[in-house]
Amino acid sequence: MRVDPAFADDPSKDLGFGSEVARGSHKRLLNRDGSFNVLRFGLRPFSSLSIYHWSLSASWPRFLGMLAVAYLLINTIFAGGYLLLGPNALQGEPAITTGALFLRAFFFSVQTFATIGYGHVIAHGTPANLLVTLEAFLNIVGVALSTGVVFARFSRPTAKIIYSRQAVVAPYKGLNALEFRIANSRTSQILELEAKVILSRIEASSEGMVRKFRDLELERTMVTFFPLSWTLVHPIDDKSPLSGMVHEDLIESSTEILILLSGTDETSSQLVHSRSSYKAEEIIWNASFAPIFRRGRDDGILGMDVGRIHDINRLG
Repeated sequence: MRVDPAFADDPSKDLGFGSEVARGSHKRLLNRDGSFNVLRFGLRPFSSLSIYHWSLSASWPRFLGMLAVAYLLINTIFAGGYLLLGPNALQGEPAITTGALFLRAFFFSVQTFATIGYGHVIAHGTPANLLVTLEAFLNIVGVALSTGVVFARFSRPTAKIIYSRQAVVAPYKGLNALEFRIANSRTSQILELEAKVILSRIEASSEGMVRKFRDLELERTMVTFFPLSWTLVHPIDDKSPLSGMVHEDLIESSTEILILLSGTDETSSQLVHSRSSYKAEEIIWNASFAPIFRRGRDDGILGMDVGRIHDINRLG
């Protein structure tokens, strides 16, 4: 495997992974969805758990599912508490069997927690009313917290960038160039979108086989507006670390192209980020991206077929 002398030992080139984490690892460092493929051990149980951050980053189905499970669990616990206080703790609708008693207690808990108060069932005695007081207090806190998290999820700006499934090495101005394509899947615009692309591969060094990192210079590192798509191009010239390499070299050195995008969301005026990567197996040589732009038949307005962002054409 060819060793590039430009990849001298440089502790500033580990990007925060650390020399030991990246040393000789052939695993993907950055998943396609932007998550890091790194594990941490030795932490105490739940020490790194942040319910708030998980609630913000989880998908809507998982978040709503978590709320539903928590809601049912809380009411089940309080229903059990009312049952432990005895059959006379709740009075109103008659209930004889254990199942009927539990359902009466459960639905009374739901009515109390939601401050509905139909009045068909009432708490009787000081212990039962103290439990109602506790449940009412938890309702105030729970509703306030869940409302805040839901608002934060709606107001939190995020970038939803579509990356082409594959990158290509295509002819470019008498040379070859590494290219990949991105598109904005949202109607809101990202202003001053800036891209940083980094080559990561395993190289021989004085310490053995070590993963090295180097910035890849782009034809254009920033676009002011991002209404449609952007094809990012790295010319493979004499200064490029990919110069003289073929596809087999990339696979042998476990090459990974790391991508970081950052820009300003025009709606919130806040900074948003997006990450992804391409492994050597996801880079197609001697190919180009198929056209995705077209104009309307009636008004002639330029449009983009987002469904074709992944389409490529093989050359020769």
